[in-house]
Amino acid sequence: MRQELIFATVIFFVTIFILFSFIGSLVNTWEVSDVTFFVAGAMVLLVTLLWAYVLYALIFAPKKRMEDKLSSLMRDIIHELNIPLATIKANSEMLKRNLDDEKSLKRVDRIEGASRRLKRLYDELNYGINKEIAPVDKESFDLKELIEQRVEIFKDQKRNSFIVHVDTLSVIADKIGFEQMIDNIISNAMKYSNAGSVIEISLHDDILAIKDYGIGMSEIDLVRVHERYYQSDDRKQGEGIGLSLVTDYCKDENIDIKIHSKEGECTQISLDISKIKEA
Repeated sequence: MRQELIFATVIFFVTIFILFSFIGSLVNTWEVSDVTFFVAGAMVLLVTLLWAYVLYALIFAPKKRMEDKLSSLMRDIIHELNIPLATIKANSEMLKRNLDDEKSLKRVDRIEGASRRLKRLYDELNYGINKEIAPVDKESFDLKELIEQRVEIFKDQKRNSFIVHVDTLSVIADKIGFEQMIDNIISNAMKYSNAGSVIEISLHDDILAIKDYGIGMSEIDLVRVHERYYQSDDRKQGEGIGLSLVTDYCKDENIDIKIHSKEGECTQISLDISKIKEA
């Protein structure tokens, strides 16, 4: 909306300039008096302003009202989604405390896993909507501390082991978006690797690398991996939007991202954070 308004404003003033230039050429050619020139200019300006108002009333105002309604609707939906998510989490924890057979516990674990994925989608949707409504303030935070916090959350799933070699480094960025980017990368690394395999996270020369020893990706997958909803393995649970969101965030924050992968062996995602580190 902001870009469209800027574009319309530029077109408006360019149109006025062209019209007055045309009137000026007529004055020089026909030797029109100054009074006639100013009257003609005032009429042109009035017509231009009326035309601008008509354009705004027909195009921009309805679009603005529609965007406001959609934003309000999405905020309401986000709020309502949080209630059943909290209910699922609370009840699954209660069920788990009262169950002792392995089969039932596994079923509850699957419910908890599904609710965690829903929670992640909820957080990403909420963040995306708020980011569109207003710019997200950047803040300074310690990269090592953030990585360790995110890793601890994934360790609770007791699926993969982690090797972390990240020294203290202060960076300035959209912290919530950075957390979601790391979560998406680690989640993909876990999803496409065997349970019990190692995920390595390291920082060297301002390159943050996250490496898994999973199924890897083919050359075709590497070309399409940034596409929204694309999944290299349809048998894996997921939404296929993780790396698309990662790519969008990196583009916004001026972080260079590279993906190195070998099919059947490993995948490493490298993030160049040299442009966001605090001086």
